[in-house]
This record gives sequence, structure tokens and C-alpha cells, in this order.
Amino acid sequence: MTQANFSDEAQTVTEVVTVDLVPDQPGVMTTVTTAETPTSQFQDIKDQALKILSELPTYVSNFFGDYQKPLITIGLILAGGISIKVMLGVLGALNDVPLVAPVFELIGMGYTGWFVYRYLLKASNRQELLTEIDSLKEQVVGKDS
Repeated sequence: MTQANFSDEAQTVTEVVTVDLVPDQPGVMTTVTTAETPTSQFQDIKDQALKILSELPTYVSNFFGDYQKPLITIGLILAGGISIKVMLGVLGALNDVPLVAPVFELIGMGYTGWFVYRYLLKASNRQELLTEIDSLKEQVVGKDS
């Protein structure tokens, strides 16, 4: 068994060479096998992992830069879905508490009565409501002219 060390500027390679000799025929070699030592394989894997980990921030920033709008859209959709799910859970829990559901119904009916009285009974009040809706629409969408 012969062991050879090869050194390069940045890396050391250790190789194990196994030679089997045939005893019946002098000078004839049958098998030559070379195998890297487990430490050099481990070093290669470690170097590759360190290279990937050192370049990870660059990969992530490039990915986020390329796909920023779709990622934000997906995030907003997920956040909206989660908030709706939480809100429904809270309302379901409040609905199980005695007297809370009837109180909410009374509050809703009272607000509806006030809204009808305040904005829908008279034509002048309806015009005021339309003006408020138009101003809100201009603030959200912008002016058409």
C-alpha cells in the first residue's frame, strides 16, 4: 500500500492507492484502486456548504428583488385570509357568550334606524350622502378630469 500526498496552493489532496500483486506471475499487477480519504470528502462537502451559505444573502436579495410585487401580493392575500379567519373565530366565541349576540343585534338595528333617519328620509339628506360618497371616491380613486 502506497500513500501519496499532493499539495496545491489552496487545497491538500490525500489519496490512498491499493495495488494487488499476482504471486504466480512475477511483476504483474491485477488491480489498482484509488480512493479519497473520508477527511477529503468531508472537506469538499464542507467547502460546498460554506460556499452556498456565504452566497445565500445574495441569492435571497436577488430573488426578492426580482419577485417583489408577487411576493407582496401573496403576503397580503395570506394576511387577509388569516385576519378573516381570526375575526370569524372571535365572533364565534363572542356569539357563544350569553346576551352578547342579542346586544350586537340591537346595536345593529339602532345604527340602521339612525342611518335611515339621518340620510335616507329627505331628499336634501340623500344629496348630502351622495356628495360624501363622491368625495370619498375621489380620495380613493382620484379625479377623472
